[in-house]
Amino acid sequence: MTPTRTEGPVVVHGPKRPGTPALEARRLTKHFPVHQLGPTRGRQVVHAVEDISLALPEATVTAVVGESGSGKSTLARLLTQLITPTSGELLLDGQPVGSSAKARRAYTRMVHLVLQDPFSSLNSVHSVRYHLERPLKLHRRAGRDDLDSRTRQLLERVALSPAERFIDSFPHELSGGQRQRVAIARGLAVEPRVLLADEPVSMLDVSIRLGVLNLLDELRERERLAILYVTHDIASARYLADTAVVMYAGQVVESGPATQITDAPAHPYTQLLLSAAPDPARTDPPVLRGRGSPPSLVNPPSGCRFHPRCPFAMAVCATTAPPALPVATEQVAACWLHSTERTAAESAPLKPGGPAAGPALP
Repeated sequence: MTPTRTEGPVVVHGPKRPGTPALEARRLTKHFPVHQLGPTRGRQVVHAVEDISLALPEATVTAVVGESGSGKSTLARLLTQLITPTSGELLLDGQPVGSSAKARRAYTRMVHLVLQDPFSSLNSVHSVRYHLERPLKLHRRAGRDDLDSRTRQLLERVALSPAERFIDSFPHELSGGQRQRVAIARGLAVEPRVLLADEPVSMLDVSIRLGVLNLLDELRERERLAILYVTHDIASARYLADTAVVMYAGQVVESGPATQITDAPAHPYTQLLLSAAPDPARTDPPVLRGRGSPPSLVNPPSGCRFHPRCPFAMAVCATTAPPALPVATEQVAACWLHSTERTAAESAPLKPGGPAAGPALP
């Protein structure tokens, strides 16, 4: 069943800054067809990303947070044009992105993706020099005489110094953190405006994750990059990001300043993520305010997609998808708990897996 949609103004998630964002997505949606035989052949789709609008201003970090299968990586790949959206559009510096080969080539220079696994994203038979010189040649960012000096400068920019130590090394001769820095340097070679980092530290040892996060923070300041940081770790989002965008089952359920989101989460799913996050100051076992597992995105639940797991689910949650409601300065949550227009019948709580019943929630 397709969830009922609540009409309302389009909410653009991301840091609120004056001027034109470096990259903007308007109402991006992606449905993947399900390949199967039988009477339903060609009729079913995976609702991977649903109606997301996002702005990435320069010199900011936006964290997209959520559990596996929430649509985070699909959103990043839509923003890099690795996959084509079902609907929606992209704007680079306020201008719609063209579909010609020339426009796509220009776009790939301005928007770069850093993948999760630095070892698989680098060709093991080629040296660091090859990986950094190739984009310089393809995009004509340096002449033949300048290649060596530009390559060494890139290594210095990502704190791999002295450059002579790394420039002729192969990926297997580097640590995980060093490989990820090379992958980031490869993206910087073409002087992009936007860097999309898809879980860039999840494959790294805990001891070296902080160094890569600090590097991203330095690049945001020094290079004036707009950075999208995709992660399932809400604690690292608080550390690095200006704004956190929380995704669940292909939709944005909450967004706002990162510290505000983690200090005062307004959506029950964000509360669930925070209760499951490691906290050195916590002495008692975490209390998880939620139940069950993520829904099928082939047949997503009606209404709010989180309502089958939500401990506060009400009758309205099962029938109508909530709009993004303001809960604090620059913070919105797609949750009926924050609506003041509910009737008594709509506010009646739902039993797990059953109809509305029981005492009313505050």
